[in-house]
Amino acid sequence: MIRQALILLRKDLLLELRGREALPAMLLLAGTTMVVLHFALGQRSVTGGTAAGCLWVTLLFSATLGINRLFVAEQEEGGLDAVLLTPVERTAILLAKATTLFIFMVALELVIVPAFALLLLGPDLLPTLGGLIPTLLLVDLAIAAVGALVGAIAVQSRIRDLLAPLLALPLLLPALIAGAKSAELLFAAAGPAPIPGRWPLMLALYALVFGLLGVALYDYLLDD
Repeated sequence: MIRQALILLRKDLLLELRGREALPAMLLLAGTTMVVLHFALGQRSVTGGTAAGCLWVTLLFSATLGINRLFVAEQEEGGLDAVLLTPVERTAILLAKATTLFIFMVALELVIVPAFALLLLGPDLLPTLGGLIPTLLLVDLAIAAVGALVGAIAVQSRIRDLLAPLLALPLLLPALIAGAKSAELLFAAAGPAPIPGRWPLMLALYALVFGLLGVALYDYLLDD
C-alpha cells in the first residue's frame, strides 16, 4: 500500500508542477488576504488573539482552495476513472491525497508565515515563530485528513466548487480554534506563554479521527 501511495503522490505532485493550478492560487489568496488585513486593521503590529485570528483565517481560506483542487485535474481529464480501474487500494489513494494536501499547506506556510510576520507582527514577537511550527504541522495534518475526505465527497458532485468549502469550513473549525488558542498564547503582548497540552492533543486526535473515517469510507465515496 505504501508503494502505491508513493506512486500516486508522485503523480499528483507532477500534475501540480506541470499545471500549477492549486498552489499558486492558494499563495495568491493568502497573500491578498494578508495585505488586506494589514491595511484594514490600521496597526503597525498586532498581538494575541488578533494576530492568531489573522493567521488562521488566512490559512483556512487558502486550504479550501487546495481541497477543491485535489481531484479536479483527474476528474476533468478522466484520470480518476483510470486510477479506480487499476488494482490500487483505496487507502493508498486516501494517503496520497492527504499527503499532497499536507505538502501544499507546508509550502504555503513557508511563504505566508514570514509574510505574516513582516506585515502584522511586531519585532518583539518574531522569535515566537519557531514555537509555532509544531502547531502548524498538527493543524496541517488535520486539514489533510479532513480535506482528503471532503475532496472525495465533492468531486462526484456537479456543484463541487461550492460543496467543498461548505463541507470543509465547518469541519475544520475545531482544529482552527485549537490552533488559534495555541498561537494566541505565543503571540501574547506580555510574551509567549506555555501552550496547554490539551490543544496539541485535540489537534492530534482530530487528525486521527478523520484519518480513520477516511479509511472506513473511501471505498464507498470513490465507487459512488
